[in-house]
Amino acid sequence: MRGVLLVWNQPRFHTLSLPSLSLSLHRTTPFTLSVSASADTQQLSARERRKQRSERRESTNWREQVEERLIKKPKKEKVSWMDELNLDNLAKLGPQWWVVRVSRANGHDTAQLLARSLANHYPDIEFKVFAPAVNVKRKLKDGSHSIKPKPLFPGCIFLRCVLNKELHDFIREYDGVGGFLGSKVGNTKRQINKPRPVSDEDMEAIFRQAKEEQEKTDQAFEEEEKNAVLNSGIPITDASSTRKNYKLVQGSTVQVVSGTFSGFTGTLKKLNRKTKMATVHFTLFGKENIVDIDASEIAPEIN
Repeated sequence: MRGVLLVWNQPRFHTLSLPSLSLSLHRTTPFTLSVSASADTQQLSARERRKQRSERRESTNWREQVEERLIKKPKKEKVSWMDELNLDNLAKLGPQWWVVRVSRANGHDTAQLLARSLANHYPDIEFKVFAPAVNVKRKLKDGSHSIKPKPLFPGCIFLRCVLNKELHDFIREYDGVGGFLGSKVGNTKRQINKPRPVSDEDMEAIFRQAKEEQEKTDQAFEEEEKNAVLNSGIPITDASSTRKNYKLVQGSTVQVVSGTFSGFTGTLKKLNRKTKMATVHFTLFGKENIVDIDASEIAPEIN
């Protein structure tokens, strides 16, 4: 018989068994830790475990954190729908600015008539009626000037007073008034339009806007007049030069030629030459008012 040469090859599966063995050894580590941890917990009694939990809670001061959050969080007062419908509660807010809806065409006239009517029917109530408008000047063909108010917020006037149900109903039912600007309150059975006050910051912004718009309008009118004079060839004369022969005298009638009260006529009560401030008595919206303005903004009325 011929000799057969057998070649022995190392089996390949041994190379794959080594990583699997290492992986199996690596996975046994957390298992032993978990077993040891569970063994420790099993050694503690129920009382000791409760003690540990209480110590953990006390260490985090969770009660103080919850109390601080409850203190900082404002609590909303629950108001019943009957209280919301009671307009007499508006008087608790004190004097506030309210928006009254009027006709867009005759809003300025409605404001004057409403102010007079309120002064007659409620003489003990202090109120202010403000119809923000720009007095637009125009030169007519005969050389005279016409002043027409142009509302900044057509269809709205502002009223400052302590509002209650009686005054609310009187204003709402007045001729030319469409009610107050507000929001719907109540439930499905009964709903009303509850007036919403305007903040002082918003009113200050409205006052500034009215003043700035008036200054722009006056400046545009003066430039228009100067351009008209230049085109006609007539020498330019300052308005102050035409009044230099007229002096401001206490008790005389003066006219405001510029500024916020431009176009109004009043009586000069006091004139301070040092501070250049004048105290003028006006009748605005049927109510007498005394205003301190710059002396350069007024001039004697020429008949």
